[in-house]
Order: sequence, then structure tokens, then C-alpha cells
Amino acid sequence: MDKIYKMLVVNPGSTSTKYAYFENEDEKFHETISHSTDELAQFATIQDQLDYRKKMVEDACKERGVNLDEIDVFVGRGGGMVPSPGGTYKINEKLVHDCEIAACGVHHPAQLASQICWKFIAEHGGEGFTVSPPDTDEYWELSRVTGLSDVFRESRCHALNQKEVAHRYCQSKGMKYEDANLIVCHIGGGISITAHHHGRMVDGTDILSGEGPMTPTRAGAMQAVKIVNMAFSGEYTKDQLIARLTKKGGLLDHLGTDDAREVEKMIEDGDQYAKLVYDAMIYQICKFIGQNAVVLEGDVDGIILTGGMSHSDYLTSSIEKRVSWIAPVTVIAGEYELEALAAGALRVLRGQEEPKIYTGVPTFSGFDYLKKK
Repeated sequence: MDKIYKMLVVNPGSTSTKYAYFENEDEKFHETISHSTDELAQFATIQDQLDYRKKMVEDACKERGVNLDEIDVFVGRGGGMVPSPGGTYKINEKLVHDCEIAACGVHHPAQLASQICWKFIAEHGGEGFTVSPPDTDEYWELSRVTGLSDVFRESRCHALNQKEVAHRYCQSKGMKYEDANLIVCHIGGGISITAHHHGRMVDGTDILSGEGPMTPTRAGAMQAVKIVNMAFSGEYTKDQLIARLTKKGGLLDHLGTDDAREVEKMIEDGDQYAKLVYDAMIYQICKFIGQNAVVLEGDVDGIILTGGMSHSDYLTSSIEKRVSWIAPVTVIAGEYELEALAAGALRVLRGQEEPKIYTGVPTFSGFDYLKKK
């Protein structure tokens, strides 16, 4: 009989902290702790929120009757780490330090997760892991080259959910993720599309840098010269232009809403421009699926659609119509971040996957060819 591992999973977000209690794959419960703007306003930085968020989780566990002394494994959402290969990492001092300083350069509440787990381990015992952080980077060298010698492509996507649904798909097909070639599309508030080659995300769309299709709030890939002209037009500050491209673009810029359900209702009511824009977003998603099919040289075992917007039959059927000639399309709608954290830890605990040791050395820091010049 399999050993029963009691696991507490922690996933801090911008205005909430999600946590869940698992016994192996069995999620006993999960909860979202909301944080009001006024509550968060008392903290000058995200790092200052550490003890506040930790106590909120402690209090919630107490109310639920969870004894932290009995937890075998604490699992935290990745955040703050330098670009590293995907997989399950043991939480160590170097990882915690890099989360404290946001070594990846992006400050986000997810950087608190491993720190909360580290504190819990010190107080209650147990082990700690983090799984496939947002800066998971497994690109081929070929994927990194751009038309400028000092500009390189980087991997930033919904790695945690992408890897989880890829594992689920392979399990359902009797395959190993490490043997499969997949195209995974996370379609939600953000959209990332990646090529998975034998267990590695070897290419895809860097969503933080504006690659990929338009999304509910992002402009997506655009002609570089037009963006340069906008930057020097005098109409925008740097922050205003970045905000328009990454927070106020896409469906929101065109239609005044970033809710795809509202857009589909507009289409049902006969709004032809809403249909054009929404169909264009779907069209662009399909183009990037095709691009990643080329990365895999046409050898694609399956195309997976995931994320919140994948609940839409309009969207998924439209995508399937355009790309099913490449490979079968499977919909695994929603997000599985909490489940992915628990599953990654379980694979290590059961000896199905080797745990990774975080060193703080980025996957990529420039081409050796250039360093030798």
C-alpha cells in the first residue's frame, strides 16, 4: 500500500493566497484567502508581506483542523528564481535567498511561497519543494537567436499548468512525457503556446516580452517599427506604452472588455466587429500552434488546449477546425496549479522523478561563441 503523504500547497497571488491540503493525489480541500487593497497597502514591498501571508495560512489551517506538525511536505509556487529547467526542486537556502531578492528580476507574490514553506519546515519539520517555476527555461540554443546579436529570446510562460496538463495527457494515453512531442496552449487572461519535445519546453512564446497572439489584455506580437514609432511619438511615457501593450491591449483595447464571455455574448447579439476581433485572436493562436509544429518538424503527438478560456466551445472548436490536421486536439480546460504542485512533489517522493537542486546559476547567460570573441 502506498505511503500516504500529507501535503500543504501554497500559492500566493496579487490579491489572494491560495492553499490546499492533499493526501497523495486526494485534495481534501482548498481555499482562497483574499487580501484587500487596504490590507496590502500597509506593506512597502511584496517581501514585507511574508509574515502577514504566512500567518494567514497558519490561521486558516488551524480553522480547518490541519496540524502543521503532521505535514510531511510543504510545496510552494515558484517565483523569484533565476531561469532554470522545469521539474521539482528541493527548497534550499540558495533558492530561498533568490526568492527574497527576486533574482529573476520580476517582483511577484509567488516569490513568498517557498519562503513560507521554508519557515514552516523550520517550525514543524517535513520536506519542502517547488515545481516548474514561471521562469522555467528549457529552450534550445536555436530558439534563443534573434536578428540582433545582443538580444536573446527567453522562456516565460505558464510553465506549471502547461507541464501538469502535458503529464495528464500522456498518462491518459499510456505515454511518458519524456517520450512525447506536444504543443500546449494555455489560453486564459494570458496566452502562452509552447513546443514540448521529450519532456522539455524547447520553444514557445515569451508572454512577458509581448510574443505570441493577442490576448484579452495583451497586444501580442506586432511590427517592431510601429512600436518604435509609438515610443517616439511623444504620446506615451515608457510605462504608459508598456501598459498599453501588456495590460490594456488585446480584447480590452478593441472592445472595452477583457472578459471573453462578454465578447461571445456580443457576438451572439450580432456585433460583427466583436466577432472579427475574437476570431482574429483565435486565428493568431492557430498561427503560433503552426509555428510550434514546425519546431517539432511536424512530429506532433497531440495539441492540448488548457486555461480558463478553453471552457469555451466557440474558441476550442474554432481552433480544432484550423489545426487538427497537425495532430489530435485535446481540451483540458481550467488551471491545475495547486494540483501540479502536489503532483510534482509526489513524483519525487515516489521515486518517479529525480529532485532538482537549485544552484542559482541561470540556464542561459549568453552564447559561449560570443564570450570567446
